[in-house]
Amino acid sequence: MARSDAARTALLDAAERLFAESGIAQVSDRKVAEGAGNTNHSAVRYYFDGRVGLLHALITRHLTPLEGPRQAMSARSDSVLGDVRSLVVPFTDALAALPQPSSRARFLVQALHDPTAAGLLRESADLAPSASAITHSVVARLHHLDRDVTMGRARLMTRIVSTTCADVEALSERDGTAPSWQAVGDFLADAIAGMLSAPVTHRSGVPLGVTDHPAALLL
Repeated sequence: MARSDAARTALLDAAERLFAESGIAQVSDRKVAEGAGNTNHSAVRYYFDGRVGLLHALITRHLTPLEGPRQAMSARSDSVLGDVRSLVVPFTDALAALPQPSSRARFLVQALHDPTAAGLLRESADLAPSASAITHSVVARLHHLDRDVTMGRARLMTRIVSTTCADVEALSERDGTAPSWQAVGDFLADAIAGMLSAPVTHRSGVPLGVTDHPAALLL
């Protein structure tokens, strides 16, 4: 790996860890550089053209490798559960492949609640086209249910998967035990498929705020 590539990766790793631990707004670019062992306190600006570029690189690093596995799994899917597994399992498999303890899931939770990062996530849909296609497949399979409710439930997937995986990640670091990401993926896929397929109470509708989150974008 070239020195510049190594420095860039070190900055991404440090930012992901520090943002996960303390929140994105609470960590300065200088702290990121120090966390990466870089003596140039302007390293984030040098390598990423500033905070927005750094966040975009972190999001791209997460989303891009998921696309191939998602496409392959969704091509074999013949059910709602198969569709949901196509979204969830590549996410948990990616977490399993990271050096442990990881910070990725906790960073993504922080990104959901940071205005700049959340905006970048919404703008990054083109990096994850299969997520949208799979979500539409789920909605089509559940055509007998109210479409707005189904879409609202689909949007809950981001919250359910990201927060659950963040909790597992934090527990793993605290206890020093390796998480069973395969079991986590199976559990989440079964639970979400059940939620999506559940009957709709006539008066339920879709709660305010649910539609503010992108469907399956983080998975």
